[in-house]
Amino acid sequence: MKQLLTTIARLSRRHALAFLALFVALGGTSYAAATKLVPKNSVGSAQVINGSLRKVDFSRKVRGARGPRGLQGAAGLGGTQGPQGAKGDPGAGGTPGSAGAQGTQGPTGTAFGRPGPGANPLTTLDSAGSVGAYSSATIGADGLGLISYWDGTNGDLKVAQCNNPSCTSATTSTLDSAGNVGRYTSITLGADGLGLISYSDETNFDLKVAHCNNAACTSATKTTLDSTGFVGRFGSVTISADGLGLISYYDSTNGDLKVAHCNNSACTSATTNTLDSVGDVGDFTSATIGADGRGLISYFSETTFDLGIAHCDNTACTSATTNTLDNSGNAGGANSVTIGADGLGLISYNDGPNGDLRVAHCNDIACASSSSNPLDTNGNVGFYVSATIGSDGLGLISYHDFTNFDLKVAHCDNVACASAHTRTLDSAGNVGVNISVTIGADGLGLIGYHDLTNGDLKVAHCANTFCAHYLRRR
Repeated sequence: MKQLLTTIARLSRRHALAFLALFVALGGTSYAAATKLVPKNSVGSAQVINGSLRKVDFSRKVRGARGPRGLQGAAGLGGTQGPQGAKGDPGAGGTPGSAGAQGTQGPTGTAFGRPGPGANPLTTLDSAGSVGAYSSATIGADGLGLISYWDGTNGDLKVAQCNNPSCTSATTSTLDSAGNVGRYTSITLGADGLGLISYSDETNFDLKVAHCNNAACTSATKTTLDSTGFVGRFGSVTISADGLGLISYYDSTNGDLKVAHCNNSACTSATTNTLDSVGDVGDFTSATIGADGRGLISYFSETTFDLGIAHCDNTACTSATTNTLDNSGNAGGANSVTIGADGLGLISYNDGPNGDLRVAHCNDIACASSSSNPLDTNGNVGFYVSATIGSDGLGLISYHDFTNFDLKVAHCDNVACASAHTRTLDSAGNVGVNISVTIGADGLGLIGYHDLTNGDLKVAHCANTFCAHYLRRR
């Protein structure tokens, strides 16, 4: 037992020494680390409590090696836009591009005749007998005037083709001599470029038409269109939107306004229709084509003594809507319709009770109503009226002064023709009967008329757009 205790004591002393040696060794290592590795006034990780150090506790002199770049963060919101900078200098001009394709041709602009001052020339075209009544004028495809008229001496239909734009001379031809023919002539230029003439056959009381065989109309093909009674007087021909002739006329047997629509360019046949049969109507008809492509026909009522208007319901004018434009009493005994520059009808006519020249300007395309104004109140005027639109877009109206037996002309001051300047063109005898005005290829008025004193066909060529004597524009 004693030996056992001695052994245990010996072993305990050895373990104590071993533990003491280990403590000394470890303690020396800590001391070395504290005195050799950590600089003065510095602490190590073991002496720092997490979150206790501030920015001032770190030394600016000691920096570790730069670490790797981190990932780029998301873009921040854009700042407000700064003020606009000064405008820079213009850059150098670029190379011109190639020319584009030519556009479609625009409508013809307003034109003015600007010749030197002078008189309106008057010319006698035919004096072989009593000729020139019922004249009607248009411009041929060759740009020359074409005038149809009646040869009263022989009872023939004749035509005169002007030899120049001012028509100082003409070549005359007889187109129809089969009986007493050629009264109430009306001429227009067909879609085929040839003249188309409607007229009355007084022998057979028929409506006839002559289609010129050439531009000069030295001959023509004649056709009877309506022979159902006493028809064909007061005829007026125009070209419909379908390129075919449209002829308004008076049915004397029934007292009706009728129309014939040609079935072909030569009008060798036609379809006829009655447009108005209320009373005795259809005298002094005048036809044109409106801006809507439909016929517009002015006429006189012998029953009510009113100026009437018929607006065709279709291109062929198989029916029409009729309205009264002036019911002031005996108005419209002579009338002429054309289409103004505004696309609305313009009707010149005689105001019987007052003996004035008046004009009605339609308020709509169908001319359901109109505004009427007097243009000439000097005497008994306004007979044998004929209206067209001048190259300046304003109405030009030729008419007869029954007080002085003169040929006169009125040039409208505006599109609606609320007023006009009037002038006397010919006062040499009883002139200005059976008048017809058109606009020549030179843009100036050309007026065919009958010199009743001498029995001649005459023509007046306007010296300027206004058809005024000795006009000088500054």
